[in-house]
Amino acid sequence: MPSQPLPHLETFAVAAEHGSFTAAAAVLGLTQGAVSQRIHALEQELGTSLFQRHGGRAQLTEAGQRLYPFAQRILALHEEARGEVTGCKPVVAGELFLAASSVPGEHLLPKLLSVFRQRYPHVQVRASISDSGSVLSQIEHGQVHFGLVGGKTDAPHLEFEPFAVDEMRLVVPAAHPWGRRRQVSLAELGQQPLILRETGSGSRWCLEQALARHGKSPADLRIALELGSNEAIKEAVLQGLGAAILSTHAVEDEERSGQLHLLAIAQMPLRREMFIVRDRRRALPIPAQLFLDCVRSKSPA
Repeated sequence: MPSQPLPHLETFAVAAEHGSFTAAAAVLGLTQGAVSQRIHALEQELGTSLFQRHGGRAQLTEAGQRLYPFAQRILALHEEARGEVTGCKPVVAGELFLAASSVPGEHLLPKLLSVFRQRYPHVQVRASISDSGSVLSQIEHGQVHFGLVGGKTDAPHLEFEPFAVDEMRLVVPAAHPWGRRRQVSLAELGQQPLILRETGSGSRWCLEQALARHGKSPADLRIALELGSNEAIKEAVLQGLGAAILSTHAVEDEERSGQLHLLAIAQMPLRREMFIVRDRRRALPIPAQLFLDCVRSKSPA
């Protein structure tokens, strides 16, 4: 007997992408029970489990991971065949959910989205900007497909891929006594009131890592203020409340206009990679895969 077509591949793909039968049901306009029944029928047809269910989540098994790219190709061929017969060519559509920390979100993401929008105008993009800790939390809870952050963790299910490099500098007002210097020592830095980003931000993480390499910590600095945005920190620096360590991306305009002066810290380079991060436990829908391709094409070799 010839093999029968595999049933309910669309339901399987949507559940794989959302990591939840409940979320898949909402997308497909079904009950959760109906989604479970369809997945069970597909698993019976293949004679293997495709998902591990626990805590309301549905994580692909090894067999499910192998099936998912085939399901995508089959569904794409269905659309291609429909378009060829009807004359209505399929377009890439759907939703793409992103979260980014402040520097990649404010200074790198807009350019990436401009290119992506030109290529795939029918994909609706929803992006939010917060600190790195919040971004990683959104990824782990399946609220976004990707995060763009300036630091990484050792969580085994998160996959970090570098896509850009960020330079950080000590920033002071142009009229500051250091306004004509090119660098200061770490000892001098320890005597200067500093304005830092909050714990959990990528820039704070970068500074802490650099200090640790010298046997130091933020406790060895004179922290005058902690603020939750680069814009607030720049304004505080301009008001003379202290120096700050910020991304060069964040102070380009103020440096060009002569309002702020940038210095290096001797023997303590503040250079960090920007990462695009995803949860490898969830499958990527086509719009997300295409966005990743776009990011990779714009990354430095």
